[in-house]
Amino acid sequence: MKFEKSNPILYSRDVAKSIKYYTEVLGFEDSWEWGSPTDFGGVVKDDVEIFFCLNAQGSPGTWIAIIVDDVDAYFKIINEKGAKIISGPESKEWNMREMLVEDPDGHKIRFGHRIECE
Repeated sequence: MKFEKSNPILYSRDVAKSIKYYTEVLGFEDSWEWGSPTDFGGVVKDDVEIFFCLNAQGSPGTWIAIIVDDVDAYFKIINEKGAKIISGPESKEWNMREMLVEDPDGHKIRFGHRIECE
């Protein structure tokens, strides 16, 4: 059996606002929206897809980790766009260079890339 993909479904107080933050600030693309007004939707960036659901699924403050190819370059891009940076890029003992970002619903996104620690 092969697992193909995993898509987190994040709680959202306002799905349109969540999609706007992820597209305009974090650099994702608007993938799809459902309902009028939008109560379910998603964004995509390369192989990463995130769903948002209005109040019904998940809870505020969920953590997800996203691997990028260069967290320092990504930090510069999203910092200039006004991302809520909790902590900038740091090398961690678990062989990752990571930063922590918070979205409008209080979800924490750990962006990082692999490194070799000494």
